[in-house]
Amino acid sequence: MRFNLSSLGLGSLYASVLSFYSGQESSSVTHHPVLPPSYPLAVRNPYLSAWMPSDRVQQLPSAEPQFWAGQKLGWSVIVRVDGQAYSLMGVPDPDASNIRPATVSRAEFTATHSIFDLTAGTVAVTLDFLSPVSPSNYVRQSLPFSYLTVHVSEAHGHDIQVYSDIDARWTGRESRSRRDFGEQDGLAFYSLTVEDAPLYAEADDMALWGSAILASRPSSFTRLSALSGSPEDVRGLFVKDGELSGEDDIWREGSVVALAHKFGKVTGGLSVNFVIGYDRETAIDYLGEAYTGFYRAEYPTTSSALSFFLDDYRSALLESLKFDQELATLSTATAGPKYADILALSTRQAYGGIDLAVPKDSLDTDEVLAFIKELSSDGNINTIDVIMPAFPIYYVMDPDYIRLLLEPVMQYLAVGRWHLPYMIHDLGAHYPRAIGHDDQEAEPMPIEECGNLLILAAAYVRATGDTDWTSQYMEVFQKYADYLVGNSVDIANQLSSNDAAGPLANETNLAIKAAVGLKAFGEVSGDEFYSRIGEENANIFFQQGLGTDKDQTHFVLEYPDWPDTWKTPYNLFPDVLLGLETFSDAAYQMGSRFFTSVRGEYGVSLDNRQDWAKSDWNMWLAGTFETSTRDEFVDDLWSFMTNGKHNWPFSDRYVATSAHGNEPGVPILCRARPTVGGHFALLALKGPRSIQSLSYRHGGLSYPGVHMLDRQQYLVGSHIEEL
Repeated sequence: MRFNLSSLGLGSLYASVLSFYSGQESSSVTHHPVLPPSYPLAVRNPYLSAWMPSDRVQQLPSAEPQFWAGQKLGWSVIVRVDGQAYSLMGVPDPDASNIRPATVSRAEFTATHSIFDLTAGTVAVTLDFLSPVSPSNYVRQSLPFSYLTVHVSEAHGHDIQVYSDIDARWTGRESRSRRDFGEQDGLAFYSLTVEDAPLYAEADDMALWGSAILASRPSSFTRLSALSGSPEDVRGLFVKDGELSGEDDIWREGSVVALAHKFGKVTGGLSVNFVIGYDRETAIDYLGEAYTGFYRAEYPTTSSALSFFLDDYRSALLESLKFDQELATLSTATAGPKYADILALSTRQAYGGIDLAVPKDSLDTDEVLAFIKELSSDGNINTIDVIMPAFPIYYVMDPDYIRLLLEPVMQYLAVGRWHLPYMIHDLGAHYPRAIGHDDQEAEPMPIEECGNLLILAAAYVRATGDTDWTSQYMEVFQKYADYLVGNSVDIANQLSSNDAAGPLANETNLAIKAAVGLKAFGEVSGDEFYSRIGEENANIFFQQGLGTDKDQTHFVLEYPDWPDTWKTPYNLFPDVLLGLETFSDAAYQMGSRFFTSVRGEYGVSLDNRQDWAKSDWNMWLAGTFETSTRDEFVDDLWSFMTNGKHNWPFSDRYVATSAHGNEPGVPILCRARPTVGGHFALLALKGPRSIQSLSYRHGGLSYPGVHMLDRQQYLVGSHIEEL
């Protein structure tokens, strides 16, 4: 079936997105809107997170994608044109196997797509990697799959075949892998698993239980074939015949599973969809109960979920295009085109750390919960100070995620299994085991997490108007508000969220968080006592100067008597976002003047002791500034993102200044963290649910009528094919 994009009005809509962007060159490849560190290919949850380092795009035909943590993944794409095969991605040394490397001309990312343009002989080919971001559609968002669409344009009269394969490196234990093949109603899919893998086991952050998936389905124009075996034999057969035949070979380390579409001679452009995924029927251990992906309530088997995912492509594509356009428009209007670039690269990553899950035994969708992994550090599950920096993206796109992420923790706290007087740090030492800390051994961040919880609750109520949820847990909230009342001026030596910086006593930024948290709880509870204490504390630290230098030019790192120190007081941002007015306008004006004076080569570091910055907190702080200082912070983050010095998934921690002797503009430790949701802080100031195009609710299938534009008939063309 074909549908005409021009009849849907897609061209002008998508063109308006691209008009914001200017290309950036890397050798002969043009990067739009700019050169990112790494391109997200398939980024859906902590275990389906595949990226292409940008310094490998020039060699895309031989380049292998990487898991977010850096492990290489086997994933190749080949097109055969008039009997000659061309590698589009992932075939090492393609010339040695009679496969010519295609020529890469252009690479692009939007919020939901990564797109690569290549030339194979005389035909133009586009690889479009779409990872849907549809937070209010729980079925679509929870499906652990991503699309690869191969589009061939200017193919009139040519004989075309399209191929893709993956290997067992996707399983995390290639040497212990096995493969299985399934077929149902034309759907063909391979699954790769680790034999006898323990439930919930990981290897270097890759899931060992579950299945890596490669799937596709023929259209009325194609014949689909499948084969597994050595890459030389399987690819060689495709090179020779343009299709796959014979029996699956003995499975051994290094083998691939492959699917191929044979079109024959075509009369115009063509498109074919492949699906890549990582499916875990048992996804989360929540307090000893097995949880599974939300989608399994509707599609209980892998084959039915894959079939729906392919059926849903047209709707998911249309939604993604309208979302990309709207986000680009709003973010550009908020803080300029550089800010739009930052948010486009942050979006998939921010949701790529989350699983939406329901009880496996009941599949009761009323019990849906969200679980988030603390990527790139210790792997904690539902860490409060990971939810906190990320929450601006939820506030903008679907504030229900604040509740969905906190609810598992609140249920645990409400039954009294956490005995310490302050808020718990996380719900489990390592994802996906959300089993609590009955041993009371969670990382201690008393002021940090108490303040975070109360602010998040207030943000949820402000965004949704749902007071029933907070009323249900009011006793828990009040316990931690009371802790702040008694402990937030004379603050004991303790960690903040930035635990790499070490503990401090009397940290001013923690005192700010406590004051704002108390004011937030006063609003949620309606109890003016807590609001008054928050305001009195703010008065102590700002008006009376306990938390500032004597001339009141900036907040100090510690109080009292540390006038030459400073730290980015990002905890002021929720006060601005929620309009709590805990601190006066003068406090924000003070920071707006001061932080221009301490900029490094790539922005402002966390505090005067460090050379490294936190991108999420810096965007929070920028939300409290006047426009000129705000724009400096945006410029600095954009400069880090595009400097070509690194190839990791967007790092939220990087060297901002050479003042301490380190090389500025390089990342430190952190890859692919969902905390980049904090980059949405400036857009969050536009109000909750600012993005209107994500109109799905809990799996509803209606979608807004939008359309799409591209340089080569796929994104500008007159048609695409629905397979």
